[in-house]
Amino acid sequence: MAAPRRSWLVFGFSAEEAAGEPSPGPGPRRLEPGPEGIRRVWPAWSYAVLDTGAGLEVRGAGLRRRLPAGCAEALPSETHVLLLLQRGPGEAAEAWPRAAALRGELRGAPACRRALPPGPRRPPLPLLPGGFAVPRPPFFCELPPAPPLRALALGHEHVLALGAAGEVYGWGGGRHGQLGHGGLESEQQPRLVEALAGVPMRAVAAGGWHSASISEGGDLYMWGWNESGQLALPSKVVEEEQDQDEDAGTGAAEPPPPREQPGAAFISIQAFPALLDLPQDVEVGAVSCGSRHTAAVTRDGELYTWGWGKYGQLGHGDNTSSDRPRRVEHLVAEGLQAQEVVCGPWNTYVCVLEQ
Repeated sequence: MAAPRRSWLVFGFSAEEAAGEPSPGPGPRRLEPGPEGIRRVWPAWSYAVLDTGAGLEVRGAGLRRRLPAGCAEALPSETHVLLLLQRGPGEAAEAWPRAAALRGELRGAPACRRALPPGPRRPPLPLLPGGFAVPRPPFFCELPPAPPLRALALGHEHVLALGAAGEVYGWGGGRHGQLGHGGLESEQQPRLVEALAGVPMRAVAAGGWHSASISEGGDLYMWGWNESGQLALPSKVVEEEQDQDEDAGTGAAEPPPPREQPGAAFISIQAFPALLDLPQDVEVGAVSCGSRHTAAVTRDGELYTWGWGKYGQLGHGDNTSSDRPRRVEHLVAEGLQAQEVVCGPWNTYVCVLEQ
């Protein structure tokens, strides 16, 4: 029997739609691999940067551009692409205009360059020695030397970090409760999320204005803004959308299960981390957050999604939103096992194993 091979699929908003062209549909769309497959994906709103094993490649509407040799990691945005370059004996983080990356030509001087000191293997971007990178000005933000961090995630207005002992820190804008401190105030420096103290975490994710973390035991915690059901809590917006679909006769083929408490209060903001129970009490292996949606891969290789679904980014073959975790049945039907998930602002990339 042949060994399983890795492939990447994408659901939702496309680069063609961003360019004003007709939509290819909500998906799934298979990413054409490079000679050595696809190892990682870093999505922006209108394009994505892929690690093909032979270097980094930019993909947008009708284009594929190879970035120069030495580019190892990327943080793309709609104004710039921040690249980690490994050339010669040292490393550097450079910010280049988005247009230069889409041409695959990094000529002249970058918008910003930061040489990195030699040292042991460091965590992936956006963490850098002494601080962290962002793909728009000022491009680099300093951090205090303590606590030591092993991972960092960027939201639209906030930052989450995972400490060396599994503790979680949140800072930046907090007006939607996305920092997890119980209030709506902003924080200028990393502040421990005390509600998670004593529960070691192994991963964090930041969406537009919501946050997630996974414990060492595979439990998923979520907090922040729930406007579109991205926390899997009752959402007024989602219920109104479902009512409109039913009135228009465009609802799902099977009606959603009734709420456990009919008429329960809607939740707009959850300012403290809350444990999310997925169906069948499955353990979570990976989580990613889009602008207003969330995707989680279980340790059994299943993909669950919830939140805003206007562009089909939830992978259920429609454009409806959901404030309940739903398993992506397309993967089950095709015998595909989910391994990784990466949410763009309005889409979802999933790495699967297939025979």
